[in-house]
Amino acid sequence: MIPVRYPEKAGLIKEEPLRYHRTTGLMPTQMQELVCRVHKKLSEPWNKGVGRPKSCGLYTAIEIACMYLRQNIPQEFLGDLRGTSQPTVSRIVTKLVPVVKAVLEEFVPNAKDAIEIVKGRGCPVDGTITPCWSYAGHDELWSRKKSTTGFNAQLVSLLDGNPVYISEPLDGRVHDATAYEETAVKKIVESSGGGIADKGYQGTGLATPRKKPKGGELSKKDKECNAEISALRAPIEQVISHFKSWRIFHTDYRRPYSTYWDAYDAARALFFFSLTWGFE
Repeated sequence: MIPVRYPEKAGLIKEEPLRYHRTTGLMPTQMQELVCRVHKKLSEPWNKGVGRPKSCGLYTAIEIACMYLRQNIPQEFLGDLRGTSQPTVSRIVTKLVPVVKAVLEEFVPNAKDAIEIVKGRGCPVDGTITPCWSYAGHDELWSRKKSTTGFNAQLVSLLDGNPVYISEPLDGRVHDATAYEETAVKKIVESSGGGIADKGYQGTGLATPRKKPKGGELSKKDKECNAEISALRAPIEQVISHFKSWRIFHTDYRRPYSTYWDAYDAARALFFFSLTWGFE
């Protein structure tokens, strides 16, 4: 076990087992780095030393924000876990999620970064729906393919399974082939050694499986070709699985519609931060 120092509990060393990583998505040293970054970013001290003190220190508050994004569990339950109330958890999430997004923004590869990484290398591409509540007046979020409301995210990886790029969220009704054209993914793939995708991207110029002809069967050669493409697509499927282990992307997002983009950006930044910081 790795000893973790909680700043708000001066002089106390708390032992945390490996499950700490599963709870927040970050290793202890990464959490400490995040706390330092957030502390520097805040315009005023978390606990001012005057008036009524907050029910939890900055370290615990950032834990709560990360746990919310990682697990997407009810705020009341989070409050019970950390000995505070649901309204307090709501205020913490509202205040700190945009700050987490801001301090980790540098870890999210932009299109220019991705283009440099993929040069001369094959890259699988795929899209996924990040589900949300059926917000009134937002029919554009309905994904007919997935039969749910949500947002369409486009992901690019290398053949070794390293994620290269994750797009901004698009409306759930946007088809993958359209999303490919509307995001920076097309430009990234055009700079690569070649893109591989599923049948949803047919017509985009990517290597995709061949469809069974109407009233006919695929030839043996076509089946072998499709099997090869499926094998090459395995890394992006693994990346999506890892990405959606941040359950804010996997289960219905329940907070107000206007807060979605900050939550998405913060969780995406945490995803890349957890993979890169401390492993350079």
